[in-house]
Amino acid sequence: MKFCHLIRFFLFLVASSIYGQSALVVSGSILDLEGEVIPFASILVKETKQGTSADARGRFRLEISNQGSYSLVISAIGYRQTKQIIDVRDDAENYVMRLEPSSLQLDQVVVTGTMKEIYLKDSPVKVEVISAAFLRTNPTNNVIEAIQTVNGVQEQINCGVCGTNDIHINGLEGPYTLVLIDGMPIMSALASVYGFNGIPTTLVERIEIVKGPSSTLYGTSAVGGVINVITKRPENMPLLSYNSFYTSHREWNTDLAFSPNIGEKVSTTLSGTYYRNQHRMDFNDDNFTDIPLNNRLSLFNRWSIKRENNKPAELAVRYYKEERFGGVLEWKEDNIGSDQTYGEWIETERIEVIGSYGLPTKFANLRIDYSVNFHDQDSYYGDTRYKAKQSVWFANLIWDKSLGKHDLLTGLTLRRDHYEDNSLANADDTQFIPGLFLQDEWKISSNTTLLSGIRFDHHQAHGLIISPRINLKQNLSKTTALRLNFGTGFRRVNLFTEDHAALTGSRTVEIANDLLPERSLNANFNINHIMSFPASTGTLDFDAFYTYFDNKIIPDYDVDPNLIIYDNLEGHGITRGVAFSYQHQFTFPLSVSMGGTFQDVFQVTTDEFNKSVKEAQVFAPKFAGTFVIGYKIRSLNLSIDYTGRVMGTQDLPTFEAPNERPDKSQWYVIQNIQLTKTLEHGLEIYGGVKNLGNWTQDSPLIAAEAPFSNEFDTSYAWGPLQTSRAYLGLRYNLK
Repeated sequence: MKFCHLIRFFLFLVASSIYGQSALVVSGSILDLEGEVIPFASILVKETKQGTSADARGRFRLEISNQGSYSLVISAIGYRQTKQIIDVRDDAENYVMRLEPSSLQLDQVVVTGTMKEIYLKDSPVKVEVISAAFLRTNPTNNVIEAIQTVNGVQEQINCGVCGTNDIHINGLEGPYTLVLIDGMPIMSALASVYGFNGIPTTLVERIEIVKGPSSTLYGTSAVGGVINVITKRPENMPLLSYNSFYTSHREWNTDLAFSPNIGEKVSTTLSGTYYRNQHRMDFNDDNFTDIPLNNRLSLFNRWSIKRENNKPAELAVRYYKEERFGGVLEWKEDNIGSDQTYGEWIETERIEVIGSYGLPTKFANLRIDYSVNFHDQDSYYGDTRYKAKQSVWFANLIWDKSLGKHDLLTGLTLRRDHYEDNSLANADDTQFIPGLFLQDEWKISSNTTLLSGIRFDHHQAHGLIISPRINLKQNLSKTTALRLNFGTGFRRVNLFTEDHAALTGSRTVEIANDLLPERSLNANFNINHIMSFPASTGTLDFDAFYTYFDNKIIPDYDVDPNLIIYDNLEGHGITRGVAFSYQHQFTFPLSVSMGGTFQDVFQVTTDEFNKSVKEAQVFAPKFAGTFVIGYKIRSLNLSIDYTGRVMGTQDLPTFEAPNERPDKSQWYVIQNIQLTKTLEHGLEIYGGVKNLGNWTQDSPLIAAEAPFSNEFDTSYAWGPLQTSRAYLGLRYNLK
């Protein structure tokens, strides 16, 4: 009996030790190579098949029953899968797992092509993405400079004095590209000229670019393409972030953001960006500033509320104020409006509100996206004052429903535009534009997706406008995908915002006929192939595009020196070309990306003998290319990034004697290099050189010696105007 009691007691002790033993806790955080939080990463214990997910701040916690060595497999969208061995002997805290960004980006989530979240590899619409990590490799004080690193996208300086610029996609001018912030079309008309530069890159989560007409989803102005700037959500931001850099041209840019969690469900970001440049440079010896002087302030506040079923509740407000000047070197502030000392002085003030709210419905996803912005501009072009105000009210009621193999998206759009100025054109204008769009994404099979859509818009001046599109994606194999896109675009022209500099003069504006909306028809072919090698992977992209463009509205200055006559072009325009890009990621820390676009952009009209005349479009390069090379010395925590772009010849405006200039530009290459040193506790130091070869064009001004004469022209800008400069910066992130 005693022996039996001893056995029972022994078994009790063994059972107690087994069942009473507490699990070992392993916890830590998931970061990228720059120390930025990676939210919602997946962590898998390979030996036990147990797993968990990181939270919005990149933190994770998992339990392991026994001591020993384990392999943790960490994966996240947009990053290379990483395996890390850990030795668990006791509770282990504060493991830091770092992921490298994937150059392939095929697992990146995008929204612009279909107006809803979809993996890049699954999207029937080709979308190109600029990540936040890439923006850090070539810091800039404005988004436009960052965007032109995308193949086929070009920054165009429209005024060599005040530095206004816009974006050309596949040769089409800036007004034909729609710029969105978080899906809202608030960068139009005046804002596309003077408000675009004020978007701080440190708040950008990614930039999505769709080339080709997208009017079916986004309405007017989406003729050449769409650029969607996606800002970071507050819950994905570090508690405190700081970024500042200074250049040898005495430019100073600084960003500061504070992102606290207010309770468990509410988070917010408060940020400010300031850019200052007051150094007058004249390296081309035309007695004008090479780049405009600038004081720019942007304040941003975004709120995010967690709700049931992941229903969105977002609200963001941005205030933007800028004062810029370009002109002769001897100009002073008390020369504003002078008819003796030439200068262009522009003061801009903007307020923007952007929001999204998911309605509490169960039968389908129903949400309201909305935005409103107010733009106030006061300016002098020489001795001519130009004042303008603009407001845009926008709302989208969107219904999203999945039915079997069909994913339906329907939207009701309401937009109100108001514009007024003091020009002789009497440009006061108010437009109310209702619209309706329908889209069906049909998953025909595991390898075939068909996206079709149609949009109806009613304009007061143009009546009903219908814009259809169709997109086909076919997986030819596990590594090869083909896309065919056909679509239309239209644009309601804002004459008095896009040509306001001309309208401030003494000419009278005359509209010859009832203006028709500008229309485009586009076809695009894309094939994407993933290549795997023993020590690396790569992706190859090839595109062929063709756009037929009619009803283009152009100003005629030649019929009468006292008139500007607007009418639709009697003819058509064509943009056609091919593009390629290649990305390669080695197993060692080297990545290479390059691309090029060959294009032919022209318009066809008839002469007095009824013969067709082909005329090349100015500022549309025959070839443009980009390249990016990144390498990391892991032992030193040092990254080296070499970026650049190549521009081929462009047709240029012609001028008569004695102001003749070449009618074609030269080839040129712009190169940039940056070194980034990652330190402990979220600190980074970076520095580099922009425009390594110190390449600039000659003066972009015609008759610079007589700026108040009729011959004076500021539009001969086809290349870089800013010489080589070094910069040094500091980043800090407090988690």
